[in-house]
Amino acid sequence: MSGPVLALDSSTLGGSVAVGVDGRVVAERVLPNRAGASGTLLPNADEALRAAGLAPRDVAALVVGGGPGSFTGLRIAAATAKAAVRVLGIPLFAFSGLLGAAAARREEGRAVCALFDARNREVYAGCWRFGAGVEEVMGIEALALDALVERFRDDPPLFTGDGAWMHRDTLSAAFGDDAVTPEEGPSTAAGLLWLAGAVPGLGRVADAPAWEPDYVRSSGAERIAAEGRVR
Repeated sequence: MSGPVLALDSSTLGGSVAVGVDGRVVAERVLPNRAGASGTLLPNADEALRAAGLAPRDVAALVVGGGPGSFTGLRIAAATAKAAVRVLGIPLFAFSGLLGAAAARREEGRAVCALFDARNREVYAGCWRFGAGVEEVMGIEALALDALVERFRDDPPLFTGDGAWMHRDTLSAAFGDDAVTPEEGPSTAAGLLWLAGAVPGLGRVADAPAWEPDYVRSSGAERIAAEGRVR
């Protein structure tokens, strides 16, 4: 992909921004892991562009984390991305934030399973192998942590993401101390940049104004409302 690319992700409580030029990450910002951090996505994007010596008009394409994860964070990222591509007249690419998080750790030499916290000992999960392209090992789903452990009992991948770090003790007890990546390392936004360059066809959004994130399941409020209607 020619020209600078901006990546935005706020799939989790925090988030990240990265700028890529010629396949290299030239600027990166990681948002604090706290409530409301996704609201700083746009200022962090502006800061990252300025750190790379670029202006918004220099951006040739934008890639965004497209779910699942934090409902508020995903909506903010989606709205920011769609507004930006409309104003700048550039293409939009969207990949699951889970895939982005896994791609950021692709050089570890084994399959990578990214986990995002889904509360109540549940996680959003997806697993891939990386080479020149991407091979899906397990599709994206929401499941209980114990079910995830049983799924990979005989062939454990490398685990990453906020769900993996939150449940590090359980995963380490089941699969060993090296089962979970350190929290420090490449951001999900950096992984999204790699995906946009390596497999752009998997993420190209044909109709940016109509695109919406894949939430995988309804929000907690929506599930409570549905349960009330059933009663």
